[in-house]
Amino acid sequence: MSSPHRPPPGRRAGDRPAPRRAPRTGAPESPRATGAFVPRRAAGRRRRATLPVLPARGLRVGMAFIAAALLLVTGKLVLLQGVDGGEYAEAASQARLRTDDIAALRGQVLDRDGDPLAYTVAASLVVADPLLVSDPQRTALALTTLLDVPVSDLTELLSRDGRYVQLAHQVSTETVGAIEELELPGIRFEDEPVRLYPAGSVGGQVVGFVGRDGAGLAGIEQRFDEQLAGTDGERRVEVGSGGNPIPSGIDESTPAVDGGTVRLTLDADVQFVMEQRLAQACSDGATTRASAVVLDVHTGEVVAMGSCPGYDPGAARSTDPDLLGNPVVSQVFEPGSVMKAVTLAGAIEEGLATPETVLTVPGHIQAGDVVVTDAHDHEPVDWTVTGILAKSSNVGTIMLARQLGDERLEEYLRAFGIGGRTGIELPGESAGILEPAEDWTASRAANVPIGQGVSVTTLQMASVYQAIANGGVRIDPRLVSSVTAADGTVTPAERPQPTRVIGEETAADLAYMLEAVVGPGGTAPLGEVDGFRVAGKTGTAQRANPECGCYTGGGYVTTFVGFAPADDPQYVVAVDLERPTSSAEGGQVAAPVFADVMRYVLTAAGVVPSGTGRPEFDLTG
Repeated sequence: MSSPHRPPPGRRAGDRPAPRRAPRTGAPESPRATGAFVPRRAAGRRRRATLPVLPARGLRVGMAFIAAALLLVTGKLVLLQGVDGGEYAEAASQARLRTDDIAALRGQVLDRDGDPLAYTVAASLVVADPLLVSDPQRTALALTTLLDVPVSDLTELLSRDGRYVQLAHQVSTETVGAIEELELPGIRFEDEPVRLYPAGSVGGQVVGFVGRDGAGLAGIEQRFDEQLAGTDGERRVEVGSGGNPIPSGIDESTPAVDGGTVRLTLDADVQFVMEQRLAQACSDGATTRASAVVLDVHTGEVVAMGSCPGYDPGAARSTDPDLLGNPVVSQVFEPGSVMKAVTLAGAIEEGLATPETVLTVPGHIQAGDVVVTDAHDHEPVDWTVTGILAKSSNVGTIMLARQLGDERLEEYLRAFGIGGRTGIELPGESAGILEPAEDWTASRAANVPIGQGVSVTTLQMASVYQAIANGGVRIDPRLVSSVTAADGTVTPAERPQPTRVIGEETAADLAYMLEAVVGPGGTAPLGEVDGFRVAGKTGTAQRANPECGCYTGGGYVTTFVGFAPADDPQYVVAVDLERPTSSAEGGQVAAPVFADVMRYVLTAAGVVPSGTGRPEFDLTG
C-alpha cells in the first residue's frame, strides 16, 4: 500500500496537480483530455499565412499607379460637375428642344371690289415619331375618326422603323385641338395652311394656284409669290419623352409675318358672265377653245380675262396639265381681218387715204407666186376705204398696204404692240410673231396686212383696239391695282406710260369706219348691242394644222374685237374662237359672243346708252 504523499507514476515530487475541468455538455473532450497522442506542432499555435515580400521599388510603382488613377477619376469628376456641368446641363436641355416652323399665312388675292379670289386659313400636318408610340394600334384607333384615315393605314404608319411619318395633311385647327386633348405620345403637328379659292374657276387662269409647299406655280400666285408668301416664324419648345411640350419648359417663339394682299383690276361679276358665255361657245361641238378679254379704254385695266376650257385652282393637282395655262396671254394665233384696222390706220395717218377715198378693187390680186382673193372672187368694184373695211376686202387692204410700204407697215404694227409683250403681270406671256419687213417675201408682204403670216395673243389684239378707242393713245394693259403689305402699307401698281401711235383724227376716222362693220352691209350685224353704238372688226383666219404644219385641214380661228359706245368709248372686248372643223366666219360665231359680253359690261358699269344714232355710211363710190 502506497504512501498518501507519493506522487503518481510519471509525476515528479513537488509538481502541482492540474485541476480537473468538467467537460462541456455534448462536446467531445480534447485529445489531451482523453490522453490521445497529439503531435507537438499540432499542439502549438497555428502559424499565420504570410504574403510574399515585394521589393521596395515595385511597391513604390504600384502605389504611384493607384494614386494616378485616383487622381484621374477625381479630376474627371471635378471637371464634369464643376467646370463642364453647366455645358452638359445645357446640352441635355438642347437635346429636349424641338424647333418647329410657324407658317406665315399667305396673303389674299382680291378683285377690284375687294371680294376674295384666293385666301389662306390655318391648318396642320399631323406627324408621328413611331419610336415614341408605345401602342400603334391603340393610337390608330384614337385617331382614325378624327383624321378620317383607316385604322389599318394608321397602324402601319405608326409601326414603322423611322422617326418621322406623316399621318394626315391640312387638318383643321378644331381637329388639332381635339387630338391634343388626347395627349398621345409621339403625335405632333406642323403648320400646313390651306389655300382656298372661293370663286372656283372664276378668274382661275388669272389667279393661278400654289403647290403642296405653298409656293405659287401659275398666274398671280406665281408672279407675286414673294409679296404673297410672307415670312415664316419659328418656335423652340422643350418636350418630354413622349414628344409633347413640357408645361414649365422652354417655349420661345419668333412670330411669322403674314403675306401681303394683291388687289386686281378684275371685276368678278363681269368675269363670271364672260366665262359662262365662253363655256356656251365651247359647247357647240365645233369650238375647241374660246378666249376673251375686257379692257377699260381709258386706263388699259383688265376688267375680265379668260378662256374655255378653264380650271379651278383649288383642284389644280387633279387637272390635266395642258389646261393649267392662260391662253389669253400665252397662246398665239393668226388674227385675220381684225388686223386690217392697223393697215388702214397707217394709210390714213400717212395721208394716203381717207374714209371716203374710192378704190377700184378687183376680186383677186397677184402676190409673188400666190393669188390672194377676197372671201369670194368678184368683178372689180368701186369701194370707199370705209367700204373696204366694212366688207373686209383682202384685195383692197393689200392695195393700200402697198402704197404704205412694208417698212412703214411694220413700224405701225410694232407701235400698236404687235410682236412685243404687253408687260401684263402674268407669267408666260408670248410676244407673238412678227418677222422684220426686210425678210418678207412677196406673198408674206400680202398676207401680213390682212392678218395672216403674223401671230398675236388675244390680249395684244384687245390692246390694238384700246389704242384706237382711246383717241390713238395706247396704254399697255395691266391687271394689278395695288399691293398691301402685312403692316397695312398700300403700294399702288406702277401705271404704264401712254404712247400715241396715231393722231386723234385718224383714230376718229377709224372708229367711224369700224361702226360700218356692224351696220347694214357690214360683216358683223350680230355684233350690235341694243341702245349702244358699236365699232369693231371681224376676223376669219386659217388655222395651222399641227399634224402637217400646213393650213390644210386646220379649220379657222374666228375673231371679233370692238368697243362701245362708239361715240364715247368705255370698254374693249376681244373674242377669238378656235374651230378646227368649221368654216364659219367671225361675224357669225364670234360677234354674238362679243355682243353678249359687251351688253353685260355696259349695263353693270351703268354706262349711259348712246345719245345719237349710227351715221350713214358710203361703202361704194
